[in-house]
Amino acid sequence: MIEKLFSFIPQKLACFMEKHLKKIPYVKNKVDAELNKVVKDLETSLKPYKDVFNSNTHLPREPFKKDDILEQIIEMNTREEDKWKDGYVSGAVYHGNQEHIEFLNKVYAVTSQINPLHSDLWPSASKFEAEIIGMTATMLSSKKTDDQICGTVTSGGTESILLAMKTYRDFARVNKNIKTPELIVPETAHAAFDKACQYFNIKMQHICVNKNFQADISQIKKAINKNTIAIVGSAPSFPHGTIDPIEEMSAIALEHNIGFHTDACLGGFVLPFAEKLGFDVPPFDFRLKGVTSMSADTHKYGYAAKGTSVVMYRGEELRHFQYYTATDWPGGLYFSPTFAGSRPGALSAACWASLLSIGEKGYLDATQKIMDAANIIKKGISEIPELYILGKPLWVIAFGSKKLNIYRLLDEMSQKGWSLNGLHKPSCVHIAITLLHTREGVSQRFVEDLKQAVEIVKTTVDTKSGMAPVYGMAATIPARGIVSDILKKYLDIYYKP
Repeated sequence: MIEKLFSFIPQKLACFMEKHLKKIPYVKNKVDAELNKVVKDLETSLKPYKDVFNSNTHLPREPFKKDDILEQIIEMNTREEDKWKDGYVSGAVYHGNQEHIEFLNKVYAVTSQINPLHSDLWPSASKFEAEIIGMTATMLSSKKTDDQICGTVTSGGTESILLAMKTYRDFARVNKNIKTPELIVPETAHAAFDKACQYFNIKMQHICVNKNFQADISQIKKAINKNTIAIVGSAPSFPHGTIDPIEEMSAIALEHNIGFHTDACLGGFVLPFAEKLGFDVPPFDFRLKGVTSMSADTHKYGYAAKGTSVVMYRGEELRHFQYYTATDWPGGLYFSPTFAGSRPGALSAACWASLLSIGEKGYLDATQKIMDAANIIKKGISEIPELYILGKPLWVIAFGSKKLNIYRLLDEMSQKGWSLNGLHKPSCVHIAITLLHTREGVSQRFVEDLKQAVEIVKTTVDTKSGMAPVYGMAATIPARGIVSDILKKYLDIYYKP
C-alpha cells in the first residue's frame, strides 16, 4: 500500500512532498497502518525472549543470585550460537573456532580491568595498541615507504571512518582555510561516510559506479573543487565486494593535494595475503603515495574479538588532528586519541593476542581457504540461469536476478537456515565468506540450497511474508523518509524491554 501511495511520484518530488503528504489524515493513516504491520513482524524476530525470561525494567529489591544470572546468559548464548556455529551466516562471525574463542576469552578475563585512559596504571595498554598499529601498518605498507605510517586503535570500522573524516575536516580548516568542506565518496562506500558527513557538517558528493560497481573516475575528476578535503575508495566495498580503482583515484588526490582514504575495513586482513597467494589484487594501500589514510577492521578478518579496528595515517602531523586535548579544564589535563574517554583495554589485549597467535602463516592459510570456498560458491551461482553475480568479487559475493524476486529468494534461504544480507540499488543479496564457510561441505550446501530456493520461488506464489516485503518496499519507495521511519522503529523495538 505504501508503495502505491508514492509510486506515481518522481523521487526528488516525493522527497520534497513527503512531509506534507504525511500530514494528510488519509495518507498518514495508511502509512501508519502499513508501518505497524512491518513493526509487528520485526518485533517477533527481535524479541524472541519476551515470553521466555522475565523483563527487568527496574532494579531488583534483592540482588539476583549470580548462578541464576549466568544460567540465563548461557541459555541465550546457546540459542544464538546455534544460528551461526555451523557456518550458515554471511560475515558476522569471522573465525568461529572454539579454541580461538576460548583463548581470546581467557585474555579478556585476565585484562578486564585495563583502561587505556589511565595508561600510568596500565602501561601494557600502550604496548598492546602500539604493536597492533605497528603490525597492521607494516602489513599495509612496505619497508620502502618513506613516510611514517601511524594510527590508533578504535572500537570498530565506523569509528575509524568517522575519526578519519573528522581529521580531514580539521586539517583542511587549519591548513587550507576550508570552512565548507566537501567529501567525494562512491555510492557503494560504507554508510559510515554519510554518518560522518552528518555528524561533522561535511557536504557529501556521491559518485556513481560503473558496470563493474567501481567508482567512476571521470565523475571524481568533475566533482573536485576548492572545498574538497578528501576522496574515498573501498577495498573492497561492503555491498558487492569490488575494489575501487584506488591507484587512479589516489593519484588524482595526490595531484590536487587533497586527502585520500582507503576503506579496507573489510579487506585489510585479506587482500595483503591474497596478493601474496597470487590472486589478482590491485594496489590499494600505503604503497601508493596518494593514499594518506586507511581503515582496517581487526575484529573482522583479523579474527580479534568484536570491538576493535585500526585507523592509520601517513605521518603524525595528520594524526594530530584526530586527537583531543583539553588544557584549561579544572579537572586537570585531559587528552584522548579517539571519541571515547575510558575504553576497554581488554579488547585491545585480545586483539594483540589474536594477531600474534595467528601470524602471517595463519592469515595466509585462512585466506587461501576463504578464496577456495568463494570460488565454489561463485561457480555454483554462475551455473544457475536465473541468477547473476554483480561485478568481479573475490570473496564478498553479491548476486541478483532479472527473472525472480531476489528478496523472496532471501527469505527462502532464511527458511533453510541461512542468514544472508539483503541489498538494494540494485536489488540483490550477498554473502561474505568467512572461515566458517570453509568447513567441509558448507560451500557445497550453500549452492544446493540456493538451487532449491530458486526452484521454490519459480514455482510458488509470493506470500508477502518475512523480509521480502520490507526490502521490496525499501527498494521501490521514492520517499526515503518512510524507509527511515521503519529503521527508527526497529531501533525503538531494540530498546523496548
